[in-house]
Amino acid sequence: MARQLEEQIVGRFPVGRRLRVLDVGMGRGAQALRLARAGHQVTGVEQDPVMIAAVREELAGEPEGIRERMRIVEGDGRDTGVHFRPGSFDVVLCHGVLLQVEEPDALLAGLGRMLAPGGLLSLLVRNGDAPAMRAGLSGDWAGALEAFSTVSYGLKRLTSTLAGIGAPLHTWYGVRVFTDTAADDADLPGDLEALLAAEERAGRTDPYRGVAALLHLCGVRG
Repeated sequence: MARQLEEQIVGRFPVGRRLRVLDVGMGRGAQALRLARAGHQVTGVEQDPVMIAAVREELAGEPEGIRERMRIVEGDGRDTGVHFRPGSFDVVLCHGVLLQVEEPDALLAGLGRMLAPGGLLSLLVRNGDAPAMRAGLSGDWAGALEAFSTVSYGLKRLTSTLAGIGAPLHTWYGVRVFTDTAADDADLPGDLEALLAAEERAGRTDPYRGVAALLHLCGVRG
């Protein structure tokens, strides 16, 4: 995921350019901190005080230059228009947030307005085109059948939405193609590098990326 985002940033912006980044729903701030360490000016939006405290604790241990490049705003991702002017950011991240929002179209429209011309919108969402896959692979047949009737965001709908907000889909990846059924507390395999290489390759390759647990979509503001 981080490698895919870095690839899109490097391919879209001049080398060495310091970008204005907005991370909506930054969680514990792993991606935001990574970008701040890379020299970018990052604003993280988060409403969970526990998550914010964790980010502040992590940030306190960073060099002064990185601390100065990182700003934290306590708030809801749907209220970006309250905190920021349209076109204020070169890169907007929204990873793992859409499933928690009742009206994701409105959220996405707001994020689109935050992008400067040529800006990059990076989304990480549950793959609505393959809702039965995880249940089926784990042998939960009832759950798999139920999942077929679940209404969720798939690639086609997201492509239409991104076009409608003025940030048409530029490229997309599958995330967790092979590993979605692994337990969160499972031990790391000895051949971790091979696993990561296989996931990376599958996430770029049809038809494998189409059945990934998650989709990473990158839209670009016209």
